[in-house]
Amino acid sequence: MTDCNDKPIVFSSLGRRRVVADFEGGNITSDGGAVLLREVDRHLGLIDRLNAALPDPRDPSKVIHEQRHMLAQRVFAIALGHEDLNDHHGLRNDPLMQAVTGRGVDDGQPLASPTTLCRLENRVTDRKALFGLAAALVDVFVASHAEPPAELVLDFDATDDEVHGNQVGRFFHGYYDSYCFLPLYVFCGDHLLAAYLRPSNIDAARHSRAVLKLLVQRLRQAWPAVRITIRADSGFCRWRLMRWCDRHDVHYVLGLAKNKVLERLSEPAMLRARLSFEETGDKARVFDEFDYAAGTWDRPRRVILRHEHDAHGPNPRFIVTDLPKEEHAARALYEQTYCARGECENRIKEQQLDLFAGRTSCHEFLPNQFRVLLSASAYVLFDHLRRVGLAGTELQEAQAGTIRLKLLKVGARVVHSVRRIVLHLSGGYPLRELFTRLARKLIALPALPGRAAPAAVASG
Repeated sequence: MTDCNDKPIVFSSLGRRRVVADFEGGNITSDGGAVLLREVDRHLGLIDRLNAALPDPRDPSKVIHEQRHMLAQRVFAIALGHEDLNDHHGLRNDPLMQAVTGRGVDDGQPLASPTTLCRLENRVTDRKALFGLAAALVDVFVASHAEPPAELVLDFDATDDEVHGNQVGRFFHGYYDSYCFLPLYVFCGDHLLAAYLRPSNIDAARHSRAVLKLLVQRLRQAWPAVRITIRADSGFCRWRLMRWCDRHDVHYVLGLAKNKVLERLSEPAMLRARLSFEETGDKARVFDEFDYAAGTWDRPRRVILRHEHDAHGPNPRFIVTDLPKEEHAARALYEQTYCARGECENRIKEQQLDLFAGRTSCHEFLPNQFRVLLSASAYVLFDHLRRVGLAGTELQEAQAGTIRLKLLKVGARVVHSVRRIVLHLSGGYPLRELFTRLARKLIALPALPGRAAPAAVASG
């Protein structure tokens, strides 16, 4: 009996022409741009760093799927839009995925199955190993700088990671009105430095001082003279954090929640804004500054007021900083420095939505932290691709989802031979010139010091 899958599929006619489909196209992938991700990883050595940080307790004589191959499989798959482990039922047989992970270069063997990958995730129960994985992201950041930077601004922010099961560590959060985790992210510009999963029954600033301490130690180990500033909203304005910054020469620009004392100190500026609005009818914006110390603070600090008054009434906002007024005027510090932290929120959305950092559906907590770090690793690949490969192009500011759609989701026929793996990319691909320029730029990048480049994959 003939399998129904062997029969052609006859669609409705197009004019006089019949439209027929079959499954005899050969080894075809829809992720032809995966070779670009592989070139980025060849340059950064990210997968190798992750693999070195994660112990493998398995008996080497019984290992079928090497840990490095599985890490590459998971990170590349997330970058390519395959968010779920179940996606690997079919993805494990994709000829290009086999090639870029290194698993099937010689024998064409399938990649790890969803159950094998699940075992990988659930054996990550060692916080020391997770610390090593997180440190690998910072090491990549340090290694990617050819010259020591003069100044670094670290953006701290928390977000909600809504969950729908009984995962360990999930709690109901009143502000987000859902059961969720409360991950902490740290960015330096577009660079992701930390993605730290936390339960949601804590203060938003919990552990931020410890994370900052570790980051400052590593960054100053690499660049002793670098000037470091932490920037965050009012959820992170805690006096112990500011005191630590004062003692370790770390600057801060933090949001400050309003209260009656601050409003009383702001009355002269608020009055000027109200009178200006009443006189002109246009929204009035004024700035002021004064020294202020909450009852729990160890000392007074410089506080900047940005106050607006319009038809909706008064709208005061406050920030606290240690930066001197002689070098940093109040208006510029608020508008140019503090408000720039909004870009960090865009990067978190990219991480959560385009790279599936919210896919924390493991029952245990630490495997979910591992998943967040896998997503963070996929982001690092995209960020480097965007910053190094796409600078000066139409996609230099595109988000990961757009880059995936335009540059990674490319149809290609994969041909294996004894000496080569050849990709015959779609002849109708509309961005072939950009793809070609990008590929040649990435191929020319030398591998960062301290690691060997993997074997080459040819395209043509």
